[in-house]
Amino acid sequence: MYQNMLDGFPILSIMVFLPVLTALVLLFVKYNEKADDGTRKRGGDTIRWIAAGGAAIDLVISVVALVLYIGKYFNSGVAQADSFDFQEYVPWLTDLKISYHLGADALALLLLVLTTLLTLISILVSWAPIQTRVREFYITILILQAGMMGVFVALDFFVFYIFWEVMLVPMALLIGIWGSSNRIYAAIKFFLYTLAGSLLMLVAIIALYFNSGTLDILALQQQGPGMAHDLQNWVFLAFAAAFAVKVPMWPVHTWLPDAHVEAPVAGSIILAGVLLKMGAYGFIRFALPITPAGAATFAPIMVGLSVIAVIYGAMVSVVQPDLKKLVAYSSVSHMGFVTLGLFTGIWLNQLGYDAGTQGVDGAIIVMLSHGLLTGGLFLCVGVIYNRLHSRRIADMGGMAKPMPRFAFLFGVMIFGSVGLPGFSGFIGEFLSMLGAFRANWVVGAITTLVIIVAAWYLLWMFQRVMFNKTVPAVRHFKDLDRIEMGSLIVLGALSLFVGVWAAPLLDMIQPISHALLATVSTASAHVPDIFAMLFTH
Repeated sequence: MYQNMLDGFPILSIMVFLPVLTALVLLFVKYNEKADDGTRKRGGDTIRWIAAGGAAIDLVISVVALVLYIGKYFNSGVAQADSFDFQEYVPWLTDLKISYHLGADALALLLLVLTTLLTLISILVSWAPIQTRVREFYITILILQAGMMGVFVALDFFVFYIFWEVMLVPMALLIGIWGSSNRIYAAIKFFLYTLAGSLLMLVAIIALYFNSGTLDILALQQQGPGMAHDLQNWVFLAFAAAFAVKVPMWPVHTWLPDAHVEAPVAGSIILAGVLLKMGAYGFIRFALPITPAGAATFAPIMVGLSVIAVIYGAMVSVVQPDLKKLVAYSSVSHMGFVTLGLFTGIWLNQLGYDAGTQGVDGAIIVMLSHGLLTGGLFLCVGVIYNRLHSRRIADMGGMAKPMPRFAFLFGVMIFGSVGLPGFSGFIGEFLSMLGAFRANWVVGAITTLVIIVAAWYLLWMFQRVMFNKTVPAVRHFKDLDRIEMGSLIVLGALSLFVGVWAAPLLDMIQPISHALLATVSTASAHVPDIFAMLFTH
């Protein structure tokens, strides 16, 4: 049966499986990989147009779904953005109580729009750079998109785990086939880290199934707080290990710089813009509401690891000679603000303070902002690499003169990433730091200082690349083409829109934050005395 606002129209299934259908169509397009007549390989443009068309349709559908959701819950004055709509429920393996159950709340719909937007941009910016195995490249991206979207809408753990694993292979293939010189090492490292996290998550899912007799996520969110605290602690640790790899948190972050450096531009955009959000989404959707006592018990440790990630990512970025690796390590630092915001709110609740929702609100906004701005930064790195064929900052300089439009839009991404007021990065990080200050002034002060370090290394990098003495190799570079310029304008404009007018976004996510904190506050977890001694005002 179907339960959604479109009277039985399975809009979520269409969004998830349209990329798969598009990939199947690509299998039947005539394509000559070995054309050597000096023209573009036969059938390549047809494949590109079909892939872009399918991604564009999916983007439109996701935006329509978000608009319908907003219309129902906000135009009517009913603030229920923490509820799931567009639900699709079909019994599947009835003996095991497994069903095909999909649904989306405000957070899921926002991430679906982000996913479809970045997938379309990734397809478009790969138009010229990808000239080998074109059909396989676009099929891989489309299957990856289907897996990512399935993760955000699955409401049965069996279905969720299938989509979670579907993401693993296409991303590894993107790195291993279309990546740079050390791509095989990076692909294997990515695969092993992610697989290890997935297996730990599978253990947690099985434990929940044997304890509760169901894999339905909504049912587990209702039953989870009543589980024994010891069981919650172990399940939370298994979930935390899996999701920490995806965020990635220190010390399980080491796969990320290698993956980013070796991945093609499209792979880096999707990896930074969407895949890293899956870890944070997993904490918000599963680990915290299903095992709130475990989350409260280990919140101080998670805060500590988050602070280390924020500091470590920033300090390592300062000394990076490789432009792409610099942006990759900056992702570790920025994503640290996500887990910091989440777990300072949990920690405050556990210590008996009125935490408010600032930390959790900030974490969600940083997730979305990071997708826009860091995705844009990796696109800028790709623009440089496609022309210079080098990622070494020492090989760059004076690019602003031959590429003024690029200099401006690259600057927009840089200033947004350093948290300039008016951009989404400022809103998210400010709220996360506000939550940190309320939990412990030392934690808040440290993270504030890291923002200064971030401004240092990003602006210093921008100055060297754009305004140092012009190197001979860049003097005749062409400025942005229409696809590159349009993609950067869209990403920058969305970040600016959120930064200037954040109220509608906060209205959407605050019911989720309130519900999450309310669940944790009623869990009555027992925090070991050592935590109370080490983490107090």
